[in-house]
Amino acid sequence: MNFKRSLSLFGALAGASCVAANAANQATVITAFDRTYAAVTDYTCILHVHEAKGAQTQDRVYQYSFMNPHYVKTLILDGNGKGSGGVWIGGDDVSGHLGGILSGIHLKINLHDPRAVSLRGVTIPDGLLPRIIDDYGTIPGKLTQTDGGKIGGIETERLELNVADPASNHDVTDQILYVSKETHWPIRQIMYSGSQIVLDESVNDLKTNVGLTKSDFPF
Repeated sequence: MNFKRSLSLFGALAGASCVAANAANQATVITAFDRTYAAVTDYTCILHVHEAKGAQTQDRVYQYSFMNPHYVKTLILDGNGKGSGGVWIGGDDVSGHLGGILSGIHLKINLHDPRAVSLRGVTIPDGLLPRIIDDYGTIPGKLTQTDGGKIGGIETERLELNVADPASNHDVTDQILYVSKETHWPIRQIMYSGSQIVLDESVNDLKTNVGLTKSDFPF
């Protein structure tokens, strides 16, 4: 019942044209995603996540399902907590279960309970792909958009946010997002605290409008 993803990185930036703006402004990448997302009712994806907090690290693979307006289901496919999962349907609680022989035991806990968050305290709604995009348009700092080159054969745009107040952003000083030029969906994100990579994630096997219903999110 925890959340987020994994990466390699650094697509070529040759010939990049640059658009800089305050993070409160809308980069063209954000505008394009918003237009695309307006036609989406649900999506599923696989998230590969590496997180670090001090000397601690966590690597996980998550299966992720989302349906508008606020239905989310996660399952840890690999890594620490394998087999654990959670459902969030808005509000302050998560319904979840552990992996292994305890998978049949479901309980409801607070959204911010240590059992319901990742190593760095990422909650289920924090991991929504639209929310990730939104962060780049709302967190104060210097926002730069450039050509991201190819990542896994996909042409990308690159957003980089130099955070104005890291203390209010979980000590993240710099965050980078790669977005597909074709689909306008995010495919990779990296966050730094100083020189340390504290989040390294990729979005794989994204499918939209697959026909999810409320019954897919048992709470």
